[in-house]
Amino acid sequence: MPRSLPSRPPARKALLAVALLAVLLPVSATAGEPGSLTVQPRPVEDLKAVFATVESVRETLARTRIGGTVADLKATEGDKVTVGQVIATVRDPKLPLQLAALDARIRALTAQQHQAELELGRARQLRASGTGTQQRLDDAQAALDVARAQIAAMEAERAVVAQQLREGEVLAPAAGRILQVKVIDGAVVMPGEPVASIATDTYILRLRLPERHARFLKEGDPVLVGQRGLAPVAVADPGATALTRGAVRQVYPEMAGGQVIADATVGGLGDFFVGERVRVYVATGTRDAVVIPPDWLLRRFGTDFVRLADGREVPVQAGGEIPTVGDRPGGLEILSGLKPGDVIVRPAGS
Repeated sequence: MPRSLPSRPPARKALLAVALLAVLLPVSATAGEPGSLTVQPRPVEDLKAVFATVESVRETLARTRIGGTVADLKATEGDKVTVGQVIATVRDPKLPLQLAALDARIRALTAQQHQAELELGRARQLRASGTGTQQRLDDAQAALDVARAQIAAMEAERAVVAQQLREGEVLAPAAGRILQVKVIDGAVVMPGEPVASIATDTYILRLRLPERHARFLKEGDPVLVGQRGLAPVAVADPGATALTRGAVRQVYPEMAGGQVIADATVGGLGDFFVGERVRVYVATGTRDAVVIPPDWLLRRFGTDFVRLADGREVPVQAGGEIPTVGDRPGGLEILSGLKPGDVIVRPAGS
């Protein structure tokens, strides 16, 4: 008869079960089933990359009010100015001479007025005593009135010349930043000649799109602004810095050169140079695309793969990264290799 094996003690069986459980628990915890995603095309914004120019909403000129010579230029390009700030001073050497001449004439007329007052007083005395005529009294009164009127006219003329002296100060008509100074100290200027151009504090992005995109553009549409300096931060770069979000402020009804012109507002434009060009992405319609999270893509030997739920890895052709626009999340566009209904899984460790 075959000899039966001796049974193990119960304590030894319990120790073996505990050891086996200790080995299996870590394996089941790290090998959990990754998330899955069913491939379905969804509408995405078809973005058009254009160049926009940073411009001021309004640009004004600080002009001279009198002719003369620029004697004190107090501003340079890039300076920020406030309303009424003195930018330069224009001096006309003839104006002080005119003031001196008018002052002398006023003094002479004042002396004539005093003489007319004395003559009027004597005429009244003679008329009261009966030795003077009414004609003499009337002539004295008229001479005094003429002297007073001449003094008033000279004082008004002097006020005009004094105002011209005060208008020699060239004032900033609006608050903003000086873009260009058009004169130098010692330059001769005429009345109304511009001294400096000033950009107001409100800046916008001016977009110019081809005529075929005009029907897609309307006020309130979102725009995505790239980095400064025309850095190649394209939508196709998955590692690109997040794009700044803005909105279309105004669409102009008239086309110029086969292009539709629109203005967009974006935060932080005050730090840009006026006239600086920036890459902007504008939505010009929608299209259906297969979009997956970027970290679900495997790359081996220069080829992109996606892992299916049955364990197979299929090669795919990846396109650009779709940014988040509105309530539509972004992701990586798959151009080919997947079909609707495929179930993909996220690679372990990604």
